[in-house]
Amino acid sequence: MKAVKINTERLKECREKLGLSKNSAAKLIHVSQPTYLRYESGERLPSDHMAKEIALRFGTSIDYLTDQSDVSTPSSYQIEKGSDPALFELIKMSKELDDKQLDRLLSYARKL
Repeated sequence: MKAVKINTERLKECREKLGLSKNSAAKLIHVSQPTYLRYESGERLPSDHMAKEIALRFGTSIDYLTDQSDVSTPSSYQIEKGSDPALFELIKMSKELDDKQLDRLLSYARKL
C-alpha cells in the first residue's frame, strides 16, 4: 500500500477541534496509541487507506490533511445505520425523491 504524507499540524488541529486526546484519536481510527503518535509526529506515514479513514473519522477531507486544499470541509460522509439510524433513514428516503422534492427538503432543513 502506498504511504501518504499528511500535514502533522493539520492532523493535530483536527484532533483538537474534536476535543480528542491522542489516545481517543487512536481508538477512533482503530490503531494503537504509539502508531497514532507516530502519525501525528511525522515519524510514520499512514497508508492511503488509513489516511482516508483518519479524514473520515476526523470530519475533514483527505485533501486538507495532505495540503492539497485549504478547505477542511469533508468531501464525503459515511453514515452507518447502527450508529445513527435516524440520519441513515433520512438519507435513504431522500435518495427516492425527485429534484423538486429534494430542494424542498433541503430548504426546510436549512430553516431548522
